Amino acid sequence: MGVAPSQGAPTEGCSMDWMIANGWILWLVLFLGLAVVETLTLDLLFIMLAVGAMAALVADFAGAGPVLQIVVFAVVSLLMILLVRPVAVRHLKRGPADQLNNIDRLVGAAAVALEPVTAHSGTVKIGGDTWTARSADGASLPVGTRLAVARIDGATAVVEPALERPVPPVAEL
Repeated sequence: MGVAPSQGAPTEGCSMDWMIANGWILWLVLFLGLAVVETLTLDLLFIMLAVGAMAALVADFAGAGPVLQIVVFAVVSLLMILLVRPVAVRHLKRGPADQLNNIDRLVGAAAVALEPVTAHSGTVKIGGDTWTARSADGASLPVGTRLAVARIDGATAVVEPALERPVPPVAEL
C-alpha cells in the first residue's frame, strides 16, 4: 500500500493565488512604506510613488487584475513625477516676496570701519559681526567712519559712506 498524498498539501500556485486575492494588502504596505521613506527624505519623489500605489489599491478594490494594477501604478506614478512634482517643488522653494535671506538683510545695514577701507581691503563691524570689506567707489574710508552696506560680494561687504539719514541697524541674534 502506498501513502496517499495529504488532502491539505499546498500547491505551487497557492502563494500566487493568495497574492492575487490579497493584492490590496501589498499595495497598502507599499503605500505606507513609500510614505515613510518620503518623511525621511523630503524629496517629493517617494510620495509621488505612494500616490501611484494608492491608485493601484483603488484599482484593486475596483476589481482590476494584477497586470492592470501594475499599469495603473506605473502610469499614475510617472504622471505624478512628471507633472505634479515640479510644480510642488517650485512652490515649496519659492518663499514670500518679502522674505529675505541673511545676506539680503545686510544690504543697507549700518557699519563702522574698524580698519581703513579701500577698494581692495578693510574691516568693518556690521551688527556685532566683523566683516572684511572694500569700498564701493574705490575711495579710502578712515577708521571709525559710519558706513552703509551697498552689497555683499561673497564673504566681503562692499560699503559706502552712510547718508545723513540714519541707516537701520541689523538685528543682533
